Amino acid sequence: MLRCFFLTCLTFWLQLSLSAGSQEKPDIVFILADDLGWADVAFHGGHAPTPHLDRLRQDGVELTHHYVAPVCSPTRTGLMTGRCWSRYGVTTPQNERALPWDTVTLPRALKTVGYDTCLTGKWHLGSLPEQGPNHFGFDHSYGSLAGGVSPWSHGYKEGAFSKTWHRNETLVEERGHVTDLIAEEAVRWIKARGDAPFFLYAPFTAVHLPVKEPEEWVARVPASISGEVARHYAASIMHLDDAVGRILAALEKKGRRHNAIVIFTSDNGGSTAENNDRKYPDDQCPNGPLPGNNRPLRGEKGSVYEGGIRAPTLLSWPARLKPGRYDGTAQITDWMPTLCALAGAVPTIAQSWDGRNLWPQISGAEPVRERAIYTVGPGFRARALHEGGWKLVLTRKGAGKADTTSTEKVELFHLTEDPNETTDLAARLPEKVTALRARLEQMAAADRDSVVRD
Repeated sequence: MLRCFFLTCLTFWLQLSLSAGSQEKPDIVFILADDLGWADVAFHGGHAPTPHLDRLRQDGVELTHHYVAPVCSPTRTGLMTGRCWSRYGVTTPQNERALPWDTVTLPRALKTVGYDTCLTGKWHLGSLPEQGPNHFGFDHSYGSLAGGVSPWSHGYKEGAFSKTWHRNETLVEERGHVTDLIAEEAVRWIKARGDAPFFLYAPFTAVHLPVKEPEEWVARVPASISGEVARHYAASIMHLDDAVGRILAALEKKGRRHNAIVIFTSDNGGSTAENNDRKYPDDQCPNGPLPGNNRPLRGEKGSVYEGGIRAPTLLSWPARLKPGRYDGTAQITDWMPTLCALAGAVPTIAQSWDGRNLWPQISGAEPVRERAIYTVGPGFRARALHEGGWKLVLTRKGAGKADTTSTEKVELFHLTEDPNETTDLAARLPEKVTALRARLEQMAAADRDSVVRD
């Protein structure tokens, strides 16, 4: 009888171990919006309804102080590497290859521990097919190699990179709206998964201008929103929200939602700021969401003020994360260390990460810790440092980096008391400026240490 009892316990333990083992590695879905403003989403007071994002926020954790780069390619560099984009000299949207060939990217790291990997959407880290996602760790890729594309023709501006829509780095012609195409590819890929854990990266082109939404989506926009531009922009937000819902539904149908980490954020702030009304006539946007609503934050896409770099961000993991808020400081560079830790990946690049594993703090296992966030704007013309509730902003004015006549504007804000950066304290607190500047220069020392050389 004792032997029978022992065998029963052993069988139970083995079953439990196998079950736990199957749950060790979560699926990971990272959804990135393009140019979505702080107040474009309903849960920040936006005019356009975003029910799927609202539900994701209700069931997950909102990161209230999550920072990205001021523009797209740099944010994508930070996500893929866990390092500040300035280390690679990437500070502007670019069609040139952003990363050295041997870069240990997030998908490459996850593949070492058994993950299937897919990108569906906008790459913008090398706009030629031979520089695409499949060369940097993605098993499957689809969408735009270059930047924001026309919603229906899927072309990128004009010139050498205008033909950019691809599947696995082979240029293709597709019919349909860009938001639907990206979402449909994500759903198909989820449906085709086997037992292996997976990483799905879905960087949408919505709500990057120009927007031209299907009439069915414009018709769904609340009547209170008027003006052609405002209604199409609201429809773009709603269409994006629906695409998020379709991805979540595919996870549910596949039985993978419970142990799936789902992250939603934007690559930078909205493309316009407080002075939206100067860019669109009153008869086009008399009432409703103007393109890129960052209010009440100061600044817009391209700036290192809060409106340019603080993004609406959600994290959901039903199996292990209780709903709530995380008010600590986070940055796009943190996701690679965090996700690698949760997946059990230990890449050799870890010692060079600027980001950190935030899971112990987000999950409540550890208290929130102070940390410094270093931000570089386009062309290194502006840099910022967040630390201890303070923010230093350095803006260079001049013709070029080597211009000895250029001048520097120094601003200091106390974000805890002045989150909208209305009062510059630099002249009143020179010692604080000196201390923060020294910290900024210390963090900047590694800039350009990994620039593409070949």
